[in-house]
Amino acid sequence: MDPILIVDDEEKIRSLVRLYLEREGYLVEEAQDGRVALEKFRAHQFSLLIVDLMMPDVDGWRVCREVRESSSIPIIMLTARGEEFDRVLGLELGADDYLVKPFSTKELVARVKALLRRSTGKLHPVTTEICAGLLCIDKERHRVSIGDDVISLTPLEFDLLYFLAKNRGRVFSREQLMETVWGYDFYGDARTVDTHVKKLREKLAHPNVKRMLVTVWGVGYKFDSDQVN
Repeated sequence: MDPILIVDDEEKIRSLVRLYLEREGYLVEEAQDGRVALEKFRAHQFSLLIVDLMMPDVDGWRVCREVRESSSIPIIMLTARGEEFDRVLGLELGADDYLVKPFSTKELVARVKALLRRSTGKLHPVTTEICAGLLCIDKERHRVSIGDDVISLTPLEFDLLYFLAKNRGRVFSREQLMETVWGYDFYGDARTVDTHVKKLREKLAHPNVKRMLVTVWGVGYKFDSDQVN
């Protein structure tokens, strides 16, 4: 099992998170700032990163941005702020999830487990390939392509797209998507889902493909292959 890297300039936070994760059987590494975190990330294999946003010198946003340049490893952000801007920016830079300090260690462990199940391919059984127009989603190979172009998605982005495509035409609320795709109860921030849908549309850049991710105003989202011209 590859270890989990905890990045936080508060030693008490690192020690507490490490204690609870090790109780669950996970291997844990620590980094006291973003610079050390990036050095460790480049030198070792990790299963997941837990990154505090507000750190001196190299902050969590930079860590997230640089990690995403080369890896789709799951990332959970920690922030002392409840401000929406911080959360949305972190998600747009590629983080999969976030928790606002002070947080429940039980909730953190639940989110770690959910993201690791997804990244190791244990969330769904192997099924057939889903194709709509130029878009093909291969669950077994964890591969998304538009024509001859392979699209790089994070594990969470892949599962969100796959879930919607598998249930094409059905509208899901943000709460339903959080519970089904994220793997735990919804905690009240719809922007988490909105930001990930926005990122998917940016990556599925072909106009006929990104149009398939439909916003149903006041309700949620659906996948509609009939949107192809």
